[in-house]
Amino acid sequence: MEQAMQLNRNNKAPCKNDRKAFLQRVMLTRMGSFNSAPKINNVDSQDDGLELPKGLSTAALLEHVQQLRGGGIDQPSLLSRCFLKPSPLSEDVTDGMRCLKLNSVSRVCSAPDENEGTQNIRLLQWNILSQTLGQHNDGFVRCPEEALTWQHRKYLIVQEILQNQPDVVCLQEVDHFKFLQTVLGSQNYAGIFFPKPDSPCLYIEQNNGPDGCAIFYKRDKLQLLGYDTRILEVWRVQSNQVAIAARLQLKSSGKEFCVCTTHLKARHGALLAKLRNEQGRDLIRFVKQFAGGSPLLLCGDFNAEPVEPIYATILGCDLFKLSSAYADMQLEREREREREREQDREQQFTSSCEDPNEFISQSIKREPPYTTWKIREDGEECHTIDYVFYTPQQLKIKNCLEFPAGEQIGKNRTPSFQYPSDHFSLVCDFELLDDPRSEGNNKSHGTIQ
Repeated sequence: MEQAMQLNRNNKAPCKNDRKAFLQRVMLTRMGSFNSAPKINNVDSQDDGLELPKGLSTAALLEHVQQLRGGGIDQPSLLSRCFLKPSPLSEDVTDGMRCLKLNSVSRVCSAPDENEGTQNIRLLQWNILSQTLGQHNDGFVRCPEEALTWQHRKYLIVQEILQNQPDVVCLQEVDHFKFLQTVLGSQNYAGIFFPKPDSPCLYIEQNNGPDGCAIFYKRDKLQLLGYDTRILEVWRVQSNQVAIAARLQLKSSGKEFCVCTTHLKARHGALLAKLRNEQGRDLIRFVKQFAGGSPLLLCGDFNAEPVEPIYATILGCDLFKLSSAYADMQLEREREREREREQDREQQFTSSCEDPNEFISQSIKREPPYTTWKIREDGEECHTIDYVFYTPQQLKIKNCLEFPAGEQIGKNRTPSFQYPSDHFSLVCDFELLDDPRSEGNNKSHGTIQ
């Protein structure tokens, strides 16, 4: 309330007739989900006793965490997934996936594209599900209680990340950063964490500190040149959502690019959609100031289906001329199918659409059917709300990890014994282009207001 009054004094609030609505907006944007309860300021300490053998390879570490999880016939395997474009690179690759031979615990690991590898970047984007919220608040009524425990989930999270061998890892709902820092650090990853200012975790007694966003990067391939963080604003008032931006450099070539990740406001409704859209506008301003004209990967849990205004705001922004990686990979598949039929109608599928509204409309149609599939107390939710956006003038999308089918996921959906989060990871392979203004990639978009 005091914050709202200050804005009124500064002539930044609406007129008196709209004061009540404005105050509601301020309260909504800044409040945590549990702000009526006392705050419990616990810190990230639940994994302080974690010890790992030193010098483990990725394969050995995955075997080790399987044993810590209690690997055996009573433990279902993590859901396996394939890349959209199989790329046989060596003898141990089948259907675009590499088998890590872990003796009795054989796991599948996707293989990064080795061709021109010095210019390639593999990004993993994932809302890993806050342990505090997932176990004590989110109401996953079909998920067995044991499958929601940290002891069970944490090693599946590690497995999902490491078996995909990403160069950059962008995570949301991180409330066990120390654990990830220790385990991923053993595989030469370094990380950045930025918590929400009023995390809903802090209103639950068993919390392990606030949740937030994190970025990890492979230190042997990438150098961190700088990073910035932001608490996203709505109508010039700080909200409870955050973003991290990092500038990275490929050590082999010296090429630079920027990565940004965020987690926008959750829940349904017209007002919440407006809040997300305003957060998205602030996000773009923040990223533009940080990234400038560098190649950009912008990803996160946007909590918005493609038909929401925020999707058009991101793709219609003239500051970056962004595209959606998964939508563009679907476009490429359509082109390949047409070529296989020897029907040259490629002009029907061009991504360089002059009409920004048509470009956005076509992108919406090509998004995957879901990135999250869960059953809560109020029903089943199956929709797309997670994205990886990129600048196609400077980056080429080469591959994406497919999502498991409904029969693979199971009737109880996620989280489950086979998958530790209610969101699926998004994994994308990109190539940094030599010419940042590559001909034929420019698109005409609208401008951010």
